[in-house]
Amino acid sequence: MFTYVEKLITSRNLKPKKKEGFLKIISAFSFIGIMLGVAVLIIVMSVMNGFRTELTNKILGFNSHITIKPYSKNITDEYLNKIKNKYTNFNIVKTFNGEAVVLNKNNAKGILVRGIDTKDIGSIDLFKKNLIDGKTDDFETGSIIIGKYLAIELGVVVGDKINIMSSNSMSSPLGNIPKQLSFEIAAVFSSGLYEFDRNVSFFNLTDSLSFFGMDTDDINLEIFLNDPLNANNYKDEIQNINPDFYVSSWTDQNKSFFSALKVERNVMFLILTLIIIVAAFNIISGLTILIKNKTKEIAILKSLGLPKKSIIKSFFLTGFLIGFTATIAGLIFGILFSLNIESIRLFLSNTFNLQIFPEDVYFLTEMPSEISLFSIVVISGFSILTSIFASLFPSLAVTKIEPIKALKYE
Repeated sequence: MFTYVEKLITSRNLKPKKKEGFLKIISAFSFIGIMLGVAVLIIVMSVMNGFRTELTNKILGFNSHITIKPYSKNITDEYLNKIKNKYTNFNIVKTFNGEAVVLNKNNAKGILVRGIDTKDIGSIDLFKKNLIDGKTDDFETGSIIIGKYLAIELGVVVGDKINIMSSNSMSSPLGNIPKQLSFEIAAVFSSGLYEFDRNVSFFNLTDSLSFFGMDTDDINLEIFLNDPLNANNYKDEIQNINPDFYVSSWTDQNKSFFSALKVERNVMFLILTLIIIVAAFNIISGLTILIKNKTKEIAILKSLGLPKKSIIKSFFLTGFLIGFTATIAGLIFGILFSLNIESIRLFLSNTFNLQIFPEDVYFLTEMPSEISLFSIVVISGFSILTSIFASLFPSLAVTKIEPIKALKYE
């Protein structure tokens, strides 16, 4: 594809003379710019992919995949049995959710209370894999399961009791006052999502209905699937069984959140590609100056009979090699950085006392990273394609050099 002469000219172009030191600087900036652009794109895309995957897994592990809520009618046992018989692979749990306030010593904090039927609790992944203290066997009437960060904030452990105030009021000689009961902590969970571990607690279903002044007619049904990605398909089928109930999937409940993530990911990709494009302009300017400085040499080569095509190919190869090697270096640097990003974050946080990736802002306790082969191919392909165009256009300027004019005053 490239002859020995073309490769020799390329080699000389990549090693400018001392008086052409400015070309070295431009070439170095081109190389560094493309390398950093590719590396940063891979790192950002890996973090965004990891962030989305981790959040999806955490949300799916914590929340139901399909939720059925009463609307114009109450959910009956007949309807529940109908769903169970039709979808034998479903794990269906009776629940009731409400808001309450935790009172402990000088602390008062609002929480979301989720009432769960105790006979179904063992089938939920959250309680199978994420309990860090206590056990579900102790989850009986008068007990509560709380998150790790709520336990830390309140300064309590398994076996302690906490007072919880309901939004439901009760009559007293002084009039209606909020209902307040004491619950013993049966277990502590850690879902990996900071907001959930700090703001969500679990009651026995009977306790939750009594605590909020409700009855069995007010319960919801939460469904857990083997493959959560099929939730939308099942949701439509279940909705058609009885239109009197409101049926939603986990994607419906988190649609705005994941849409925002997608938009942010695309915008970040577009912005960071500008780094590669700007670096490609350095290749254009570098090759243009190089061709200008090599006008006499080009004219001599043409006079000796070297085809214009060979000269164009040699200068094209000069720019392309800069872009190609920078892309490979960027890929290596970006992948290595992505694989060790959590260790790097911890090192920087401990060394410079910086709070990088705070849990209360980004929900996760660790910085995630997921390297996507598709992203790597797209990024490297874009970088190489940009380098090809950046190298091609100035190289074509060689055809405009006329040996007679170039050597007229030599």
